[in-house]
Amino acid sequence: MSARLNDKVVIVTGAGCVGPGWGNGRAAAVRCAEEGARVFAVDLNEEALTETVERVESINGSVTGFCCDVTDSARVKSMVDACVERFGRVDALVNNVGGSARGGAEAMSEEVWHQQMAFNLDSVYLTCKHVLPFMREQGHGAIVNTSSTSGLRWTGAAQVAYASSKAAVIQFSRVTAVEYAPMGIRVNTIVPGQLHTPMVEARLAGQRAGGDVKALLDQRLARIPLGFMGDGRDTANAALFLISDEARFITGTEIVVDGGMSVRCD
Repeated sequence: MSARLNDKVVIVTGAGCVGPGWGNGRAAAVRCAEEGARVFAVDLNEEALTETVERVESINGSVTGFCCDVTDSARVKSMVDACVERFGRVDALVNNVGGSARGGAEAMSEEVWHQQMAFNLDSVYLTCKHVLPFMREQGHGAIVNTSSTSGLRWTGAAQVAYASSKAAVIQFSRVTAVEYAPMGIRVNTIVPGQLHTPMVEARLAGQRAGGDVKALLDQRLARIPLGFMGDGRDTANAALFLISDEARFITGTEIVVDGGMSVRCD
């Protein structure tokens, strides 16, 4: 049986990780490599990226690391050009860059608002902007953008810029999907819920539970009907499906990966 992504060239952004475990980007890089893809792994943090590259290499996967700030258009263009120069094409793009900041419309500073928009939304726009011309010329391609259930509903914290930018990712993907469908390019969105990724220990517990990781995990778990928390591998499996030929008739839609949390009314 052939691998699901046999010889496909896949750019994975946010491929590093803030700590041990499975973040969305690292898991996506590893899962794509496991399925035969040639992975172009991108992250701003060289140390975190190196660990991902080593994990892929440990399973004899094909991976190339590239450090890039995906909020900088010139650097994103250089990154995409480097991928095409190395492999001759880009078959898929998986966008995983993002992060939250607390604050509502009154309390949040304008500086933080703009930083959040750049991090969560501009990063998606810029990578798509520079990848799409190559995909259009090829006549095929698949893009998966990562949103959040915070873009669908209240998830327990006032984080207005994060929620707004993640909601925008969904609509950006839908509009782009319709525009580029006649050119053989599919665009979809993954909407992760409250997963147990390294971000919980590294950042969120300090923001929301006074540093008490267990308290935060308990709060998050109580919202999930399935009764357990997924991790980055669950997001990665959804991305793998959407960029594979199994999803050839799927574009302009979302897969929610949240254990049922977003359909609860409480």
